[in-house]
Amino acid sequence: MRPFFSFFILCCFWARTACLGQIPGTAVVNGVPWFDDRGNIVNAHGACIVEENGRYYLFGEWKSDKSNAFPGFSCYSSDNLVDWKFENVVLRVQPDGILGPNRVGERVKVMKCPKTGEYVMFMHADDMRYKDPCVGYATCKTINGDYQLQGPLLYQGKPIKRWDMGTFQDSDGKGYLLIHHGPVYRLSDDFRSVETEVAFVKGAGESPAMFKKDGTYYLLCSNLTSWEKNDNFYFTAPQIEGPWTRRSLFCPKGSLTYNSQTTFVFPLRRGQDTIPIFMGDRWSYPHQASAATYVWMPLQTEGTNMSIPVYWQAWDTGTLQPVNVLKGGKPYPLKKIQRPPHWRMDDGTLVTDTPGSKIEMDFKGTHVAVVGEAGPTGGYARISVLDARQDTVYSSLVDYYSKHTETAIRVITPRKPHARYTLCIEATGIIPVWTDKSRNIFGSKGCQVNIHRIYTFKK
Repeated sequence: MRPFFSFFILCCFWARTACLGQIPGTAVVNGVPWFDDRGNIVNAHGACIVEENGRYYLFGEWKSDKSNAFPGFSCYSSDNLVDWKFENVVLRVQPDGILGPNRVGERVKVMKCPKTGEYVMFMHADDMRYKDPCVGYATCKTINGDYQLQGPLLYQGKPIKRWDMGTFQDSDGKGYLLIHHGPVYRLSDDFRSVETEVAFVKGAGESPAMFKKDGTYYLLCSNLTSWEKNDNFYFTAPQIEGPWTRRSLFCPKGSLTYNSQTTFVFPLRRGQDTIPIFMGDRWSYPHQASAATYVWMPLQTEGTNMSIPVYWQAWDTGTLQPVNVLKGGKPYPLKKIQRPPHWRMDDGTLVTDTPGSKIEMDFKGTHVAVVGEAGPTGGYARISVLDARQDTVYSSLVDYYSKHTETAIRVITPRKPHARYTLCIEATGIIPVWTDKSRNIFGSKGCQVNIHRIYTFKK
């Protein structure tokens, strides 16, 4: 299958954007693990962002690698959308009820209620078989405090028995609940119940997200493919009540929304303007906590047209332009790496599909970036950095599976003090594979790991 991102195109992109340089602390790097102020992977999926007093608060699913059962909702904060501080697990597993043990909690969204001043959190709650859905809500007086679960959200006195959901807060402060496959509800003034259904968007999908730009409302949705990525699409309307018109895809056809699923659109304020920022998840079942990543990019709008025409591996949150995060890195000659028998050199690329096989390389510097190809036969790699005493100072799983082949940066390790280190890349043999509710099988057909380039950095 023809890659939608060949390594040649990627290299041209990096060369084209090299003049922009890398601005430390302001570059969003898509498709790689992000790290918080404690050095842990940012674990906030199905997320949203709330801006409060010039600071951004990221709420998301606090995923586990062991089970899809609800482990909690996380909160991080940042002043630049890049450097994230861990705040709190703001809602934890309850003793019983809709978010009790062995229940599902997903799609967490938070809005500040103008009338009460409290923060109201919404989520999809369910059983492990997705047979008992409802929309739940929780409240808190502070944005990053401990939220109190209030129970199911009611409409006409009854719980809303649906699953995928999102939220939207209009410029007049009114809050709306978006439900998969069409319903749009306006919330009551205190955000604690549903007042009325204001629209039904025929043909809508799951993971709904909405924003408004220059008087036009946009609704983004994905198709139903379980944890697999697909080509997401959108609708527009002159007012939230409609009429809603289906438009088209907003990323190139076949790119599978750049290997992501819509979760939220964050209105980033820049002076008198507001830039809609697409927030997407790259799910990585079954290792969502350690290997799932994110795709965030500015959306382009004009009238009823909306698009993300080109994928940016990295972009600067100040200039809203792509940047070359590999600038300043030194390519490490792959031929210098001692290859064990189960690794082979294929057209200048190191490749293995043997579980447990690993390669190691010594370097002097602060961190490394690994470029590799994800594809239909990719598996999980464990990428680790060891110090001079051979103590592990960093380790994470990296997902090499993609339905369509993509060559990109797979990981940029956290910056450490300048010293001598050892990089270790191991093929775990773990295969990203899963089934949907109908027992259809999705995922990889192998456990391959490959290395196109390794860059070492000294600062």
